[in-house]
Amino acid sequence: MINDYQFKIDKIIFYIKENSHQKLTLDELASRANFSKYHFTRVFAAHVGMTPMAFVNQERLQKAIHLLEQTDHTILDVSSLCGFESISTFNAVFKKHYGSTPSAVRSKLRDTIQHTNREDRNLSAKHSKKQEESLLFTDYNKKRSHSLLQRAWENMIVIKELPEVEVAYVRQVGSYLDTRSAWDKLSNWVQEQGLAARELSFVGVSLDDGNEVEEYACRYDACVKLPSGFTKQEHKDISYGTLPGGKFAVYSYYDTVPNFVLAYETMFRLWLPSSGYEADDRPCLELCLNDPKQDKEGKCRVDLHIPIRQRA
Repeated sequence: MINDYQFKIDKIIFYIKENSHQKLTLDELASRANFSKYHFTRVFAAHVGMTPMAFVNQERLQKAIHLLEQTDHTILDVSSLCGFESISTFNAVFKKHYGSTPSAVRSKLRDTIQHTNREDRNLSAKHSKKQEESLLFTDYNKKRSHSLLQRAWENMIVIKELPEVEVAYVRQVGSYLDTRSAWDKLSNWVQEQGLAARELSFVGVSLDDGNEVEEYACRYDACVKLPSGFTKQEHKDISYGTLPGGKFAVYSYYDTVPNFVLAYETMFRLWLPSSGYEADDRPCLELCLNDPKQDKEGKCRVDLHIPIRQRA
């Protein structure tokens, strides 16, 4: 199973390398990789170490460096040949990555070439060979470690089928590391309704992938499952909705909130590829089982739910 999963990742990497000069979108890449559009960025980043669009830009920049060094194309032509929408975008991305303008880097590259003698190049080749051998050994050790971690995660994941549920929720837009205000508003509403909090289920829903969306624009819903027969009434802070049901991979998490992202990334990178499942087009759910403010270590106890479907 994991080979099939890795094949899909490798296939889309190859496609990006071959087509980085074309206009590429997340939707197109997700479709070609046959991954859920909702979770594609997270899946890709967990395996490659960067988002799909960051990888696209990396490929474009590498091609740009080659063209700047080996050809006499104008900066405008290089920008166009590498797939950037405009020269201003090219200059901005290039300078952010390399710390200099394309023109300055071209000048430096050509100056370096003129002062590089044959002996230096031979030494460089020998160094590259040793480095390659070292990387092969490192890769072998990584694979062994990866296999052990993978088996450990297999023992910590439970597959559950959940029904859809009606909820009341408070939406917050901002950092996922600071959702307290949303939970405070929801808690106050629960008390106003005369509901017993200990008898209710509280669920957090992160609607955006932090790899894709700027931190200040991330949407988060603090939800509470509505008891049977509850009468919905308008409230300035409260909205109502339905959390979709279906099959989920569940991991019982006990740690600090900032480490949430590490747990999710590990599930996507280590467990999912060998599971026989793939991420489905539904949001991840976080079933809250304690209040971190009441925990002696300040940690949260949460069942992390990744929506899954049988892999085709």
